Order: sequence, then structure tokens, then C-alpha cells
Amino acid sequence: MPGSSADVLRDIVANVERVIIGKKEAIELALCSFLCKGHVLIEDMPGVGKTSMVSAIAKSFDCSFRRIQFTPDILPSDITGFSMYNQKTCEFEYRQGAIMSQIILADEINRTSPKTQSSLLEVMEENQVTVDGKTYAVPRPFIVFATQNPIEYLGTYPLPEAQLDRFFMRISLGYPSAEEESKMLNRFKEEAPLDTLKAVTGAEELESIQEKVNKIHVDQGINEYIVRVVRKTREHPDIALGGSPRATLCLFRAAQAWALYNERDYVRPDDVVKMAVPVIEHRLVLKQEVRLKSVKSSEVIESVISDTKVPL
Repeated sequence: MPGSSADVLRDIVANVERVIIGKKEAIELALCSFLCKGHVLIEDMPGVGKTSMVSAIAKSFDCSFRRIQFTPDILPSDITGFSMYNQKTCEFEYRQGAIMSQIILADEINRTSPKTQSSLLEVMEENQVTVDGKTYAVPRPFIVFATQNPIEYLGTYPLPEAQLDRFFMRISLGYPSAEEESKMLNRFKEEAPLDTLKAVTGAEELESIQEKVNKIHVDQGINEYIVRVVRKTREHPDIALGGSPRATLCLFRAAQAWALYNERDYVRPDDVVKMAVPVIEHRLVLKQEVRLKSVKSSEVIESVISDTKVPL
């Protein structure tokens, strides 16, 4: 039943909140993306807790975890692996890259070159890497949490649209309130909570919950509502590039995951509304004249939602 799964998910959220204070919604969204086997892009200012949140989520699952610090000099082979000649066997052997783990933290992904960024395209879409013509599967479950600083910062390379579309959703944390920042100081007074964090569940139970997401009922009216919302982004006068069919499927899955998290076995229109901005926003390209007016993609999506008829 969704209820038992929801209890586990709430325990995970509470566990992560021992480290990250006041960002429950961001944690819930990241977790829902995980349930949909989708990758997460976390974009925000340096120092707000992006890396700490991902590390806490990874520790909450009994899964293998690896952090990749992206820098301008990192090579694609550092990520995907490479072939090395073994003089004893007279054969080439595959040496695993950093991507061979269940949970990957691609830290500051937009600080590396486009060539290295593109090395993640295959593994994010197909859960495999190809080196010298041979394909190697990554461990399951597999998810990439990527963090990036705003593109206005020095030393950043904007992610191409093709790679942005590979991310299931984009979230941000923002600065904490004065009260939350004070609580943070008290909590970190003696030791870092992340050091003592324990796992809540393992990979087997996670995969079981992921399977339950696909079984959440979606009425035909909701189905058509999702399609209308995404298609309107392609026709909107302020948008140069609208949501792709992948965006439609991601919104569908995200609504199912949010319903499961809220202990329901069916999707409601408000589940779609809740997930629309984090799932679609990063996939849109606004027209130049619209960007000059400082209009945000989230505002355009909200206008699309308000103009779309909600199914009864």
C-alpha cells in the first residue's frame, strides 16, 4: 500500500532534515525524482547546502555513493573510464570511471568543459557507458545529482539544452531565514550531523517503491491535462523552445510520485500543478526580448497552468 511506502519516505525526509534545516520541500522534490529514476539538477548560490543535501540523501540509502568534483581540467575518461593494455594478458582491460556508483554527485557540473559535460549524456539516459566500442552497465538503482552555480558566475559553462533535458527536475534551496540560520549554528556546535547520519533504507526497498510509482492510477482526464500543459509551452508567445515529449513523460511520472508520497493511489490535478515548475522550467528557452524584461520561466509556466482547463 502507498501508506507504508510513504512512511519510509517521510523517515528519509526527516533524516535529511537533521542536516539541512528549513528546506523540506526541496528534499521532497529530490526524493520524488529519485523514485522516478530521474536525475536532479540543483542550481543555487555557493554555500547554501547543495552538496550537503545530496550527501545526506545518499547516506539515507544504503547505496554506493561517489562525488565527482568538476573542474576545467577533468576529462571524459575520468568519468566514464578507459581501456588500459595489460602486458601479462596481452589484452585491453576496462578501468572503471567515477560514474560506476549507484548515487553520483556531479558537483559544480557547469565548471567543466562542454566535452566533459557531454560524457554524461549516454549514462544519464541509458544507464550505461561505452568505452572503445564496448558497453558497460552502471549499478542499479542509479541517479545523478548535479549541482551548478548560476551561469553569471566566472568560470562556468552553460549546460546545453540536450543535457538539461536529461535532468528530471531542477530545484533550488535559497538562503535560510535568520531563525533557520541560528538553528544551523546550534546544530553544528559540537559535530557535523552528516558525520553521524545513518541509513534509513536500502537499495532493494528503494527499487520496490520505485515500482509502486508506476502503478499509481492516472485518469484519462489527468493524462490529457498533462499533455495540454506541456503542449501550451510550445505554443506560448514568450517561449522560443517549449517542453519536449520527455517533459510530458517526466511530469506524468512526477505526479505519480507525489501522489504516492501523499499516501494516495491516484493522481489529482494539484499533483500535476505541484510538479509542473520543477519538471518543466529548466527545459524552456524564453525569447530574448522576454529575458531582457527579467521574466522567469517559472512565471510563464504558472501562466500556462492558470490558462489550462482543469479536468473535473
